[in-house]
Amino acid sequence: MHEARMDERAAADEPVTAELRLVTDDDVLTAEERDELAALLHERRRGDLAEAQRMAESLGVLLASRSESTADDEHDPEGPTLSSEWSRLQAQRSDAARDIAAVDAALERMRTGTYGICVRCGEPIGVDRLRARPTAELCIRCAVAVES
Repeated sequence: MHEARMDERAAADEPVTAELRLVTDDDVLTAEERDELAALLHERRRGDLAEAQRMAESLGVLLASRSESTADDEHDPEGPTLSSEWSRLQAQRSDAARDIAAVDAALERMRTGTYGICVRCGEPIGVDRLRARPTAELCIRCAVAVES
């Protein structure tokens, strides 16, 4: 009887977690699906690297323009200021860097065999979700729960 009460108290002190279940062969991505998703991730990474390179080159050109210019671009009615263009390019470069990191993390999960498994609940992430968002770490149910 005393042991039962101790088990109840221990259970009450434990955080509520998702119920673990056995992942079956039907839940696991097929080799073809993994290859398809790996190709999507590698293509996305190439695009992100190219975009980051373009942004770096544009920032270099803009920096050269800034150093050569004596114009007061803050009051130039002919379009965006150099400062706003710098901010825009830096933001795009940061977005590309974040996406590269997300792709690299997804490729690492693929390498370790955890790709396609929700990091929050441990349930499989649907292949259609992974096709639409190959860097997804959350199943659709957990993604909705996190966003709300």
